[in-house]
Amino acid sequence: MKCGRNKEILLVALGGNALIRKGQRGSVEEQFRNLQVPISQIARLTRSYRVIITHGNGPQVGNLLLQQECSETVPKLPLEILVAQTQGQIGYMIESTLDSELMKQGISSQKPLVSLISYVVVDEHSPAFEHPTKPIGPFFSEEKALRLPYPTVKTEKGYRRVVASPAPITIVEKNEIIKLIEMGFVVICCGGGGIPVIREGRSFSGVDAVIDKDLASARLSCEVGVDIFLIATDVQGAALNYGREDEQFLRAMTVSQAEAYLRDGQFPAGSMGPKIEAAASFVRAGGKRAIITSIDAIEEAVAGRAGTEILGG
Repeated sequence: MKCGRNKEILLVALGGNALIRKGQRGSVEEQFRNLQVPISQIARLTRSYRVIITHGNGPQVGNLLLQQECSETVPKLPLEILVAQTQGQIGYMIESTLDSELMKQGISSQKPLVSLISYVVVDEHSPAFEHPTKPIGPFFSEEKALRLPYPTVKTEKGYRRVVASPAPITIVEKNEIIKLIEMGFVVICCGGGGIPVIREGRSFSGVDAVIDKDLASARLSCEVGVDIFLIATDVQGAALNYGREDEQFLRAMTVSQAEAYLRDGQFPAGSMGPKIEAAASFVRAGGKRAIITSIDAIEEAVAGRAGTEILGG
């Protein structure tokens, strides 16, 4: 086992199902209960690794947008502020759950924790802003959608607000995260893909967009020198012909194979696609290990006994 600064850095990117499972209402009690599964594993892993935790925020931002639509008197907040709110909300839930679990395991005093509000720079000239593709928030009737002050897209359940999802360029707080990791902190950051900002001279300005959590986590992993990049989701890993009779779970694939499968449409943009793209980009940039696994099998995947691993080549 390595110690201190010699320990490898492990980044765990928690999917939305870490807090809210399918079929649940998403109450605070449910979310705290669900967090016990991944956080108990992460607590044990802090004995052997320096740890960074990132997380999704889709359901939580959706709820805030729904609350805004239900009130005509409360001023509506821009998307960047809602992302910041959920970073604080979910960061608190993860941090308090992890603190309790570390105490239970007898290692609390050794592990300082911090939740960091995180900005992620995007390109204001990205084509993503001209062609928004990411549906967010509540569903509307066609009549209501026509009266809304922002673009919408038709889905199976009705019309939804649609926003840009530009690629992450850099994590603004990367140097602070490096210092915190060197000091022994478990760092919770880049929630919901980070608060999307553009540069305006020497300052930053928030934009109406969302950044994919896994792509932002891969960017962060490259910038702070992560050794193991693990994406925890609601399936055991990547599979060919997913959901069909000839479904084939993959224990490993090279970057070249992953990119070929992406081109062939094996990993859809709305589900496994960004995870494969993120894992492949991390390995392509020199990362040691990238793994996609289920929330239940984080420790097993780090040990090489579960999930899908993306290899160089």
